[in-house]
Amino acid sequence: MTLNRRDFLRLSGAATLVSLTTLAARGAASSAGLGDEIDFSRWLQPVPHGAVFEDPDWCIWCGSAVRDDDGKYHLFYSRWPGKLGHRAWVTHSEVARAIADSPTGPYRHVEVVLPARGEKFWDGSCTHNPTFLRVGKKFCVFYMGNYGDGDLSMAGLNWIHRNHQRIGVALADSPAGPWTRLDRPVVDISADNDAPDALMTSNPATCVRPDGGLLMVYKAVATKGKAPFGGPVVHLVATADKPEGPWKKNLTPIFTKPGEHFAAEDPFIWHDSDRYRAIVKDNNGIFTGRGYSLAHFESRDGFDWKLAKHPFVATPDIVWTDGTRKKLNALERPQLVFDASGVPVTLLCAGAYTSDRTRSFNVAIPLRRPA
Repeated sequence: MTLNRRDFLRLSGAATLVSLTTLAARGAASSAGLGDEIDFSRWLQPVPHGAVFEDPDWCIWCGSAVRDDDGKYHLFYSRWPGKLGHRAWVTHSEVARAIADSPTGPYRHVEVVLPARGEKFWDGSCTHNPTFLRVGKKFCVFYMGNYGDGDLSMAGLNWIHRNHQRIGVALADSPAGPWTRLDRPVVDISADNDAPDALMTSNPATCVRPDGGLLMVYKAVATKGKAPFGGPVVHLVATADKPEGPWKKNLTPIFTKPGEHFAAEDPFIWHDSDRYRAIVKDNNGIFTGRGYSLAHFESRDGFDWKLAKHPFVATPDIVWTDGTRKKLNALERPQLVFDASGVPVTLLCAGAYTSDRTRSFNVAIPLRRPA
Protein backbone atom coordinates (compact mmCIF):
# COMPACT_ATOMS: atom_id res chain seq x y z
CA MET A 1 0.00 0.00 0.00
CA THR A 2 1.45 3.39 -1.04
CA LEU A 3 0.80 6.41 1.18
CA ASN A 4 1.69 10.03 0.55
CA ARG A 5 2.83 12.05 3.55
CA ARG A 6 -0.54 13.72 4.14
CA ASP A 7 -2.40 10.40 4.12
CA PHE A 8 0.29 8.84 6.30
CA LEU A 9 -0.17 11.45 9.00
CA ARG A 10 -3.97 11.23 8.81
CA LEU A 11 -3.81 7.47 9.39
CA SER A 12 -1.61 7.90 12.44
CA GLY A 13 -3.87 10.56 13.94
CA ALA A 14 -0.78 12.52 14.93
CA ALA A 15 2.63 13.47 13.63
CA THR A 16 4.11 10.19 14.82
CA LEU A 17 5.24 7.26 12.73
CA VAL A 18 2.88 4.38 12.20
CA SER A 19 4.58 1.24 10.97
CA LEU A 20 2.97 -0.72 8.16
CA THR A 21 3.12 -3.77 10.41
CA THR A 22 0.91 -1.87 12.86
CA LEU A 23 -1.69 -1.05 10.26
CA ALA A 24 -1.70 -4.54 8.82
CA ALA A 25 -2.31 -5.95 12.27
CA ARG A 26 -5.82 -4.58 12.35
CA GLY A 27 -7.11 -3.99 8.89
CA ALA A 28 -5.02 -1.75 6.67
CA ALA A 29 -5.29 -4.41 3.99
CA SER A 30 -3.79 -4.46 0.53
CA SER A 31 -5.27 -1.91 -1.84
CA ALA A 32 -7.36 -4.58 -3.58
CA GLY A 33 -9.13 -5.62 -0.39
CA LEU A 34 -11.05 -8.86 0.01
CA GLY A 35 -13.87 -7.93 -2.36
CA ASP A 36 -17.57 -8.76 -2.52
CA GLU A 37 -17.30 -12.52 -3.01
CA ILE A 38 -15.34 -13.32 0.14
CA ASP A 39 -16.61 -16.47 1.88
CA PHE A 40 -14.74 -16.99 5.14
CA SER A 41 -16.25 -20.43 5.69
CA ARG A 42 -14.09 -21.66 2.80
CA TRP A 43 -10.94 -20.22 4.38
CA LEU A 44 -11.04 -22.43 7.50
CA GLN A 45 -8.18 -24.94 7.69
CA PRO A 46 -7.59 -28.00 9.90
CA VAL A 47 -6.42 -27.08 13.38
CA PRO A 48 -3.20 -28.45 14.90
CA HIS A 49 -3.64 -29.64 18.49
CA GLY A 50 -0.97 -27.17 19.62
CA ALA A 51 -3.26 -24.34 18.51
CA VAL A 52 -5.49 -24.88 21.57
CA PHE A 53 -4.32 -22.72 24.47
CA GLU A 54 -5.67 -24.15 27.73
CA ASP A 55 -4.69 -24.69 31.35
CA PRO A 56 -6.30 -27.22 33.71
CA ASP A 57 -6.25 -24.69 36.56
CA TRP A 58 -7.84 -21.82 34.66
CA CYS A 59 -10.86 -20.96 32.58
CA ILE A 60 -9.46 -19.20 29.50
CA TRP A 61 -11.43 -16.92 27.18
CA CYS A 62 -11.27 -13.83 24.95
CA GLY A 63 -8.02 -14.10 22.99
CA SER A 64 -6.63 -11.19 20.96
CA ALA A 65 -3.19 -11.62 19.35
CA VAL A 66 -0.70 -9.41 17.52
CA ARG A 67 2.68 -9.89 15.90
CA ASP A 68 5.39 -7.59 17.24
CA ASP A 69 8.26 -6.14 15.24
CA ASP A 70 10.53 -9.03 16.26
CA GLY A 71 8.17 -11.67 14.88
CA LYS A 72 6.76 -12.85 18.22
CA TYR A 73 3.00 -13.20 18.74
CA HIS A 74 1.46 -11.78 21.90
CA LEU A 75 -1.88 -13.20 23.02
CA PHE A 76 -3.91 -11.04 25.40
CA TYR A 77 -6.59 -13.16 27.01
CA SER A 78 -9.00 -13.46 29.94
CA ARG A 79 -8.57 -16.04 32.67
CA TRP A 80 -10.02 -16.87 36.08
CA PRO A 81 -9.64 -19.85 38.47
CA GLY A 82 -11.27 -22.94 37.01
CA LYS A 83 -12.42 -24.13 40.43
CA LEU A 84 -14.84 -21.17 40.54
CA GLY A 85 -16.72 -22.27 37.42
CA HIS A 86 -17.35 -20.49 34.16
CA ARG A 87 -19.75 -17.87 35.53
CA ALA A 88 -16.94 -16.44 37.63
CA TRP A 89 -15.80 -14.55 34.51
CA VAL A 90 -17.98 -11.67 35.66
CA THR A 91 -16.42 -11.49 39.13
CA HIS A 92 -12.88 -12.89 38.97
CA SER A 93 -11.54 -12.52 35.42
CA GLU A 94 -8.16 -10.90 34.79
CA VAL A 95 -6.39 -10.06 31.53
CA ALA A 96 -3.12 -11.91 30.96
CA ARG A 97 -0.49 -12.21 28.22
CA ALA A 98 0.99 -15.26 26.51
CA ILE A 99 3.61 -15.46 23.77
CA ALA A 100 4.35 -17.72 20.79
CA ASP A 101 6.49 -17.92 17.65
CA SER A 102 3.47 -18.56 15.41
CA PRO A 103 -0.07 -17.10 15.30
CA THR A 104 -1.43 -20.59 15.96
CA GLY A 105 0.89 -21.18 18.92
CA PRO A 106 1.69 -23.01 21.01
CA TYR A 107 1.32 -20.06 23.40
CA ARG A 108 3.06 -19.80 26.77
CA HIS A 109 1.65 -17.74 29.64
CA VAL A 110 3.95 -14.87 30.59
CA GLU A 111 2.20 -12.51 33.00
CA VAL A 112 -1.02 -10.95 34.26
CA VAL A 113 -1.41 -7.62 32.49
CA LEU A 114 -4.51 -6.12 34.14
CA PRO A 115 -5.04 -7.52 37.64
CA ALA A 116 -7.86 -6.44 39.96
CA ARG A 117 -7.16 -2.94 41.28
CA GLY A 118 -9.44 -2.90 44.32
CA GLU A 119 -12.85 -1.56 45.25
CA LYS A 120 -12.12 2.13 44.74
CA PHE A 121 -11.62 1.63 40.98
CA TRP A 122 -14.26 1.23 38.27
CA ASP A 123 -12.36 -1.91 37.12
CA GLY A 124 -11.41 -2.94 40.63
CA SER A 125 -12.79 -6.50 40.62
CA CYS A 126 -12.62 -7.80 37.09
CA THR A 127 -10.96 -7.21 33.71
CA HIS A 128 -12.24 -9.08 30.66
CA ASN A 129 -12.85 -8.94 26.88
CA PRO A 130 -9.39 -7.68 25.83
CA THR A 131 -8.96 -6.56 22.24
CA PHE A 132 -5.57 -5.36 21.07
CA LEU A 133 -4.89 -2.39 18.81
CA ARG A 134 -1.70 -0.55 17.88
CA VAL A 135 -2.18 3.16 17.26
CA GLY A 136 0.88 5.12 16.23
CA LYS A 137 3.62 4.32 18.71
CA LYS A 138 1.14 3.23 21.37
CA PHE A 139 -0.06 -0.28 22.11
CA CYS A 140 -3.63 -0.38 23.35
CA VAL A 141 -5.72 -3.02 25.09
CA PHE A 142 -9.39 -2.11 25.17
CA TYR A 143 -11.25 -4.14 27.77
CA MET A 144 -14.26 -4.46 30.05
CA GLY A 145 -13.86 -3.72 33.74
CA ASN A 146 -16.27 -3.88 36.66
CA TYR A 147 -16.57 -3.93 40.43
CA GLY A 148 -18.84 -5.55 43.01
CA ASP A 149 -19.04 -7.89 45.97
CA GLY A 150 -17.45 -10.96 44.35
CA ASP A 151 -20.29 -13.18 45.56
CA LEU A 152 -20.64 -16.41 43.55
CA SER A 153 -23.48 -17.89 45.63
CA MET A 154 -26.36 -16.30 43.71
CA ALA A 155 -28.12 -18.16 40.93
CA GLY A 156 -26.75 -17.39 37.48
CA LEU A 157 -24.43 -14.44 37.09
CA ASN A 158 -23.58 -11.94 39.78
CA TRP A 159 -25.78 -9.13 38.48
CA ILE A 160 -24.04 -6.44 40.54
CA HIS A 161 -20.84 -7.08 38.60
CA ARG A 162 -22.62 -7.62 35.29
CA ASN A 163 -24.40 -4.30 35.46
CA HIS A 164 -21.27 -2.42 36.53
CA GLN A 165 -19.48 -3.37 33.28
CA ARG A 166 -17.78 -0.44 31.56
CA ILE A 167 -15.20 -0.05 28.77
CA GLY A 168 -11.65 1.10 29.37
CA VAL A 169 -8.24 1.16 27.71
CA ALA A 170 -4.72 0.36 28.91
CA LEU A 171 -1.73 1.93 27.13
CA ALA A 172 1.91 0.91 26.76
CA ASP A 173 4.97 1.51 24.59
CA SER A 174 5.47 -2.23 24.06
CA PRO A 175 3.30 -5.37 24.12
CA ALA A 176 5.36 -6.34 27.15
CA GLY A 177 4.21 -3.20 29.02
CA PRO A 178 4.28 -1.64 31.51
CA TRP A 179 0.59 -0.78 31.10
CA THR A 180 -1.09 2.43 32.21
CA ARG A 181 -4.79 2.35 33.05
CA LEU A 182 -7.12 5.31 33.28
CA ASP A 183 -9.05 6.36 36.36
CA ARG A 184 -12.32 6.46 34.42
CA PRO A 185 -13.91 4.34 31.69
CA VAL A 186 -13.54 5.62 28.14
CA VAL A 187 -17.08 4.50 27.24
CA ASP A 188 -19.43 4.79 30.21
CA ILE A 189 -23.20 4.36 30.34
CA SER A 190 -25.33 7.22 29.03
CA ALA A 191 -26.94 9.56 31.55
CA ASP A 192 -30.27 9.36 29.73
CA ASN A 193 -32.19 6.45 31.26
CA ASP A 194 -33.92 5.84 27.92
CA ALA A 195 -30.62 5.40 26.05
CA PRO A 196 -29.78 1.94 24.66
CA ASP A 197 -26.63 1.88 26.82
CA ALA A 198 -28.14 3.18 30.06
CA LEU A 199 -27.39 -0.01 32.06
CA MET A 200 -23.96 -1.25 30.95
CA THR A 201 -21.28 -1.10 28.24
CA SER A 202 -18.96 -3.96 27.34
CA ASN A 203 -17.23 -6.03 24.62
CA PRO A 204 -15.27 -3.26 22.86
CA ALA A 205 -14.13 -3.86 19.27
CA THR A 206 -11.90 -1.17 17.76
CA CYS A 207 -10.03 -0.37 14.56
CA VAL A 208 -8.16 2.50 12.95
CA ARG A 209 -10.27 4.58 10.54
CA PRO A 210 -8.76 5.22 7.09
CA ASP A 211 -9.34 8.97 7.43
CA GLY A 212 -7.77 9.12 10.90
CA GLY A 213 -9.01 8.39 14.39
CA LEU A 214 -10.67 5.25 15.73
CA LEU A 215 -13.96 3.40 15.38
CA MET A 216 -15.42 1.26 18.16
CA VAL A 217 -18.36 -1.13 18.16
CA TYR A 218 -19.50 -2.04 21.66
CA LYS A 219 -22.16 -4.10 23.42
CA ALA A 220 -24.83 -2.09 25.22
CA VAL A 221 -27.72 -2.96 27.50
CA ALA A 222 -30.72 -0.72 28.13
CA THR A 223 -32.90 -0.50 31.23
CA LYS A 224 -36.20 -1.18 29.45
CA GLY A 225 -36.26 -4.92 30.17
CA LYS A 226 -37.06 -6.53 33.50
CA ALA A 227 -34.33 -6.14 36.13
CA PRO A 228 -31.67 -7.30 36.68
CA PHE A 229 -31.11 -8.39 33.06
CA GLY A 230 -32.47 -5.20 31.51
CA GLY A 231 -32.39 -5.00 27.76
CA PRO A 232 -32.60 -5.10 24.91
CA VAL A 233 -28.97 -6.08 24.29
CA VAL A 234 -27.65 -4.28 21.21
CA HIS A 235 -24.43 -2.94 19.70
CA LEU A 236 -23.56 0.71 19.19
CA VAL A 237 -20.81 2.64 17.43
CA ALA A 238 -18.48 5.30 18.83
CA THR A 239 -15.60 7.30 17.35
CA ALA A 240 -12.61 9.12 18.79
CA ASP A 241 -9.43 10.86 17.67
CA LYS A 242 -7.28 8.90 20.13
CA PRO A 243 -7.65 5.82 22.33
CA GLU A 244 -8.22 7.83 25.51
CA GLY A 245 -11.15 9.62 23.88
CA PRO A 246 -13.34 11.47 24.24
CA TRP A 247 -15.52 8.93 22.44
CA LYS A 248 -18.55 10.23 20.58
CA LYS A 249 -21.46 7.77 20.57
CA ASN A 250 -23.91 6.99 17.81
CA LEU A 251 -26.91 5.51 19.62
CA THR A 252 -28.46 3.75 16.62
CA PRO A 253 -28.27 -0.03 17.29
CA ILE A 254 -26.57 -2.31 14.76
CA PHE A 255 -26.53 -6.12 14.24
CA THR A 256 -30.23 -6.23 15.11
CA LYS A 257 -33.35 -7.93 13.79
CA PRO A 258 -36.97 -7.01 14.59
CA GLY A 259 -38.39 -9.09 17.41
CA GLU A 260 -34.98 -10.27 18.65
CA HIS A 261 -34.00 -9.20 22.16
CA PHE A 262 -30.36 -10.36 21.95
CA ALA A 263 -29.45 -11.06 18.33
CA ALA A 264 -25.66 -10.87 18.29
CA GLU A 265 -22.57 -10.55 20.44
CA ASP A 266 -18.76 -10.47 20.41
CA PRO A 267 -18.00 -8.39 17.30
CA PHE A 268 -14.53 -8.10 15.82
CA ILE A 269 -14.11 -5.22 13.35
CA TRP A 270 -11.44 -4.11 10.89
CA HIS A 271 -11.11 -1.86 7.85
CA ASP A 272 -10.47 -3.58 4.53
CA SER A 273 -9.65 -1.29 1.60
CA ASP A 274 -13.07 0.22 0.79
CA ARG A 275 -15.19 -1.00 3.69
CA TYR A 276 -15.36 -2.06 7.30
CA ARG A 277 -15.91 -5.72 8.10
CA ALA A 278 -17.07 -7.53 11.21
CA ILE A 279 -17.25 -11.12 12.38
CA VAL A 280 -20.00 -11.44 14.97
CA LYS A 281 -21.47 -14.24 17.07
CA ASP A 282 -24.95 -15.02 15.73
CA ASN A 283 -26.66 -16.23 18.89
CA ASN A 284 -29.57 -18.07 17.27
CA GLY A 285 -28.62 -18.32 13.61
CA ILE A 286 -30.97 -15.53 12.57
CA PHE A 287 -28.33 -14.06 10.26
CA THR A 288 -26.64 -17.19 8.91
CA GLY A 289 -29.54 -19.65 9.02
CA ARG A 290 -27.11 -22.16 10.56
CA GLY A 291 -28.03 -21.91 14.24
CA TYR A 292 -25.49 -20.71 16.80
CA SER A 293 -22.64 -19.56 14.56
CA LEU A 294 -20.33 -16.76 13.45
CA ALA A 295 -21.56 -14.24 10.88
CA HIS A 296 -19.82 -11.79 8.53
CA PHE A 297 -21.11 -8.19 8.24
CA GLU A 298 -19.80 -5.21 6.29
CA SER A 299 -20.22 -1.44 6.25
CA ARG A 300 -19.03 1.36 4.00
CA ASP A 301 -19.00 3.99 6.77
CA GLY A 302 -18.78 2.02 10.02
CA PHE A 303 -22.28 3.04 11.12
CA ASP A 304 -24.65 1.34 8.68
CA TRP A 305 -23.99 -2.42 8.76
CA LYS A 306 -25.46 -5.15 6.58
CA LEU A 307 -24.85 -8.85 6.07
CA ALA A 308 -22.04 -9.68 3.68
CA LYS A 309 -22.89 -11.58 0.50
CA HIS A 310 -21.67 -14.77 2.18
CA PRO A 311 -22.56 -14.20 5.86
CA PHE A 312 -21.81 -17.66 7.26
CA VAL A 313 -18.33 -18.08 8.82
CA ALA A 314 -18.38 -21.08 11.16
CA THR A 315 -20.37 -23.31 13.50
CA PRO A 316 -18.81 -24.62 16.75
CA ASP A 317 -16.95 -27.46 15.06
CA ILE A 318 -13.22 -28.10 14.90
CA VAL A 319 -11.53 -30.26 12.28
CA TRP A 320 -8.12 -31.39 13.51
CA THR A 321 -5.14 -31.93 11.22
CA ASP A 322 -5.55 -35.70 11.62
CA GLY A 323 -8.98 -35.41 9.98
CA THR A 324 -11.13 -35.96 13.06
CA ARG A 325 -13.95 -33.54 13.87
CA LYS A 326 -14.90 -32.23 17.31
CA LYS A 327 -18.26 -30.64 18.08
CA LEU A 328 -17.84 -27.88 20.65
CA ASN A 329 -20.36 -26.36 23.01
CA ALA A 330 -18.93 -22.88 22.35
CA LEU A 331 -16.96 -21.13 19.64
CA GLU A 332 -17.21 -17.37 20.09
CA ARG A 333 -15.28 -14.15 20.83
CA PRO A 334 -13.83 -14.12 17.25
CA GLN A 335 -10.64 -12.17 16.56
CA LEU A 336 -8.39 -12.15 13.50
CA VAL A 337 -4.62 -12.09 13.08
CA PHE A 338 -3.35 -10.54 9.81
CA ASP A 339 -0.22 -10.97 7.73
CA ALA A 340 1.94 -8.06 6.60
CA SER A 341 -0.29 -7.39 3.58
CA GLY A 342 -3.46 -7.17 5.67
CA VAL A 343 -4.85 -10.61 4.80
CA PRO A 344 -6.37 -12.63 7.68
CA VAL A 345 -4.25 -15.71 8.47
CA THR A 346 -5.74 -16.87 11.79
CA LEU A 347 -9.19 -16.86 13.38
CA LEU A 348 -8.91 -16.80 17.16
CA CYS A 349 -11.93 -17.93 19.16
CA ALA A 350 -12.86 -18.80 22.71
CA GLY A 351 -14.13 -22.35 22.99
CA ALA A 352 -15.53 -24.94 25.39
CA TYR A 353 -16.14 -28.67 25.05
CA THR A 354 -19.18 -29.02 27.34
CA SER A 355 -22.16 -26.95 28.43
CA ASP A 356 -20.73 -26.23 31.89
CA ARG A 357 -17.68 -24.73 30.13
CA THR A 358 -15.35 -25.92 32.87
CA ARG A 359 -12.63 -26.54 30.26
CA SER A 360 -12.66 -23.32 28.32
CA PHE A 361 -9.78 -22.32 26.07
CA ASN A 362 -8.63 -20.23 23.13
CA VAL A 363 -8.20 -21.88 19.76
CA ALA A 364 -6.32 -20.48 16.77
CA ILE A 365 -7.86 -21.67 13.48
CA PRO A 366 -5.55 -21.30 10.45
CA LEU A 367 -7.01 -19.45 7.47
CA ARG A 368 -6.07 -19.70 3.81
CA ARG A 369 -7.79 -18.00 0.91
CA PRO A 370 -9.05 -20.57 -1.63
CA ALA A 371 -7.24 -20.60 -4.97
